[in-house]
Amino acid sequence: MTNLRAGVDLGGTKIQAVIVDSDHRVIGQARRPTPVAGGPPAVADEIAATVREASEAAGVEPGALAAIGVGSPGYVDGREGTVAHARNLSDWEGVFPLGSTLAKALGPPVFLGNDVNVAVEAEFRLGAAQSYASIIGVWWGTGVGGAIILDGKLWLGRGAAGEIGHTVVRLNGARCSCGRRGCLEAYAGRGAMETHARRLVARGRETELFEIMEKRGRTRLSSGVWERALDREDELAVALIGRAIAALGAGIASAINLLEVEAVVIGGGLGTRLGQAWADRVARAMNPHLFVPERAPAVHAAGLGDLGGAIGAALIAEGEMARRVDPGV
Repeated sequence: MTNLRAGVDLGGTKIQAVIVDSDHRVIGQARRPTPVAGGPPAVADEIAATVREASEAAGVEPGALAAIGVGSPGYVDGREGTVAHARNLSDWEGVFPLGSTLAKALGPPVFLGNDVNVAVEAEFRLGAAQSYASIIGVWWGTGVGGAIILDGKLWLGRGAAGEIGHTVVRLNGARCSCGRRGCLEAYAGRGAMETHARRLVARGRETELFEIMEKRGRTRLSSGVWERALDREDELAVALIGRAIAALGAGIASAINLLEVEAVVIGGGLGTRLGQAWADRVARAMNPHLFVPERAPAVHAAGLGDLGGAIGAALIAEGEMARRVDPGV
C-alpha cells in the first residue's frame, strides 16, 4: 500500500483520472471519453479503465493505491456509495452502486462526492479561491452545476444545495433536461446548447459547429469545438454563447443577492476552456442584476484547470481515509 490516491472527475463527455501524492502533486493522469451508451455499467467499466491507465502512467498498480475518490454528477449518496439521477450521462436515472462496483474492479476503497462540490473544494483549498472564506462555484459544462462554501465550509443544506443550474432565469422558458422550464441550465448547459443548435440547423441556420465536431472526431459539441467555433467567429456559436452568458449573469447575480459571498469561481468544461476573458464577460453580465453593484464579488476562472475535479476527488479520498484513522478529523 502506498500513500498515493486516485481522483476521478466523471463528466458528461469525459472521464479524467489523476494519481496524486501526499502533497497533492499529480504524478499520473489519463482521460477517456464518457460512454454514450450502455448505462451505468458501461460508465463504471470506463472509469476503471481510466484509473488503470493513470496508475500505469504513475508507475503504480491500482490495487496498491491507498484510496480512490470519484466526483460524479447526479444525486450522490456518499455513505451508501451510490449515484442516481445523473441525467447528463447515458441512461442513468435509477440508483447504481458505483462505489462498490469500482472497489470490486480496482481493489482500494472508493469514496464518492458530487462532482461540482469536490471541484469547488479543490479550488478553495488549492486553486483560485484560496484567499476567500465564502464563495460560489459555478461549473459550466454539459450542464451547469454549483457549490457554495460559507465561512470555510461546504454548505449542503438538506443535501442538494448549490444547484444553481436549476434556478429559474426565465418564467415558462426553455425546457430543461430536469423536465422543468426556464432553468439556467436550459440556456447555458452545453447539452442544451447543442440541442438548440441542432434545431436551428434543421431550420436552415448555417454554422461551422458540426463541421468542426466531425473534423475533430467528436460525436458531441465538446468545449473544444465551441472554442474553435468562437475563434472563427461563427455567428451561431457567438449567439448561443452570448445567450448563455446572459443567463449565467442573471442566475449568478441572483445567488449573490441572496448570499453576498466574496467571490465566484467559474469552472467546468466550458468555463475552464474559455478562461478568464469569458469569466470577465459573465461578471459584466451579472452587474445589471446585482442589488449592490458597487460591491460586486470577484469572478475568477478555475485555477486548477481541467484537472481540478479529479484533484478534488482525490481530496475526498484523503479526507475519508483520515477519518477512518481518526473519526474526529
